[in-house]
Amino acid sequence: MTADLLPRLLLCDLLYTGMGAPQSPGGVVVVGGTVAATGRPDDLRRQYPQAREERVGIVAPLPVNAHTHLDMSAYEFQALPYFQWIPEVVIRGRHLRGPEAARRGADLLTGLGQSVGDIVWSPEVMDTLLARNDLQGTLYLEVLSPFPERADEVFAEARQRLEQWRKLERPGLRLGLSPHTPFTVSWRLMKLLSDYAAGEGLPLQIHVAEHPSELELFRTGAGPLWDNRMPALYPREFAEIIGRSPEPDLTPVRYLDELGVLAAKPTLVHMVNVTPDDVARVARSGCTVVTCPRSNRNLECGVFDWPAFAAAGVTVALGTDSVASGATLDIRDEVAFAQKLYPQLEREIVRAAVKGGSRVVGTVSPFIRRGETWQEAYIWR
Repeated sequence: MTADLLPRLLLCDLLYTGMGAPQSPGGVVVVGGTVAATGRPDDLRRQYPQAREERVGIVAPLPVNAHTHLDMSAYEFQALPYFQWIPEVVIRGRHLRGPEAARRGADLLTGLGQSVGDIVWSPEVMDTLLARNDLQGTLYLEVLSPFPERADEVFAEARQRLEQWRKLERPGLRLGLSPHTPFTVSWRLMKLLSDYAAGEGLPLQIHVAEHPSELELFRTGAGPLWDNRMPALYPREFAEIIGRSPEPDLTPVRYLDELGVLAAKPTLVHMVNVTPDDVARVARSGCTVVTCPRSNRNLECGVFDWPAFAAAGVTVALGTDSVASGATLDIRDEVAFAQKLYPQLEREIVRAAVKGGSRVVGTVSPFIRRGETWQEAYIWR
């Protein structure tokens, strides 16, 4: 038997084939670039006694970066409190954002073989990313306007752009919408965007409940999130943005639910500062949640309650957010950090990075099973 045809037995701490639940420990037999078998290590040893054994950490299909901002890929990473990070990193470095940064980030992800859910702010970045034939996933046009009286105008502009860009969609790369947050998009614009997306079958992503101050804002109409805004870019009162008065039991999730937005099944990003009622509402609506654990830690936003969402049956995916807050774009780094944060959910985290991410960005994840082509990239570590 030639060396190329000598079976390799990859013994891994955790195996996820893309089907069912991950197993630990696991094994994969590879012969001549093809998957010959998967299963328990002892069973595979008996079936392939001549196999050359190799020990690895995780074997799974390629993961998905379900939420990031590629146009911030030229930023330097800095871990700072949320209200310090925005002016000192995001605003100060805004000259670094643009097509070249997005191209750099896309090059990295395509080199890793990872699909992406990218939030796109500028037309130039959208044009750049849509022109690529190697990028897989969903490009979400970000929309932001807190003034209800401008909702029709802003919606019409976003719709016109999307209808032009959708002509450039191709299998594996689709367009979506991202109403920025429940407090930076007016109630009327949020409703227009979500209804349009539902009618057109467009995926949605919304940043929700990232920082604790977001809860305070919806409950009181005040707090650090409101105090740190730029007054010229916002209405006089927070109630004007959401079309109702803040109240003690109001949360961003409840607001979106009662507005009818959750009926469009948006992907909700972050979801760190939520209540048990919020989790129940998300579960009933069938929305998927994306968590960015490193960004949450680095910006001091809190810890995502993964066990509560898992218990409620909510599908979870993983994202890196931006390089500026998450340090890297490789979702495997996010997985490694999450497994330290939630050691009891090690298997669920790997499945989330593959299956949950694919659900968010609309890609089809390959299976690691007998007869399929083997890729070395399936070895995560």
